[in-house]
Amino acid sequence: MIDIFKRYRWFFLVLSLISAVVLTLFYNALKPVKQLPVYTPAMVNPELVDTLIQYQNNKFRHKIADFSFQNQNNKTITQDDYKDVIYVADFFFTTCPTICPIMTDNMAWLQEQIKDMDDVKLLSLSVTPDIDTPEVLRKYADEKGVIDEKWNLVTGDKKDIYYLARQSFLAVKTGSPDELYDMVHTENFVLVDKKGRIRGFYDGTLLDENQDDTKNVKQLLEDIQWLRNN
Repeated sequence: MIDIFKRYRWFFLVLSLISAVVLTLFYNALKPVKQLPVYTPAMVNPELVDTLIQYQNNKFRHKIADFSFQNQNNKTITQDDYKDVIYVADFFFTTCPTICPIMTDNMAWLQEQIKDMDDVKLLSLSVTPDIDTPEVLRKYADEKGVIDEKWNLVTGDKKDIYYLARQSFLAVKTGSPDELYDMVHTENFVLVDKKGRIRGFYDGTLLDENQDDTKNVKQLLEDIQWLRNN
């Protein structure tokens, strides 16, 4: 047996190399190619979408609308500050006693991971802008370790935030029917690409745990990295 192997050792070596190459090619051919969908209003829970656009299904049409709000430094922040960058948006309020502290901690974790990525930013919009003044946001930002260059906490006209939440980010439920523009934020972190399109929704209360098919924050980081390379 040993003599046969020695005699045909080059044959066996070549056969082994060919087998390895063939198996690698088959693996790459059969391995699912990662893709991120381009979300439209029709793909999202109707409770989170303004009735005017609930059934819109044109992925080339739906993009985040222009906006103008004040951040924690009382600086005007517009869509131009997020031009040609990937960003993650969420809705919160500083006095929220339930999911907001968890979401903010997870956003702070994400900030640490992306702080050296020049083309990635964060955006948090208050659903109680009458309470969350720039001064209040400044204090909150200091408590949470916000890096101003990476993460804007913004406030502004409640009507503008309401329509942006429900017509662009598709991430906020309506509140009391007795109060116009009342908003109930969700746990969603929204991933937006460099073209202003929604590419994913993630549970901002879950850092690395899976719950059903819900994506968590660590998966969000993976998708950010994928977007940067594709």
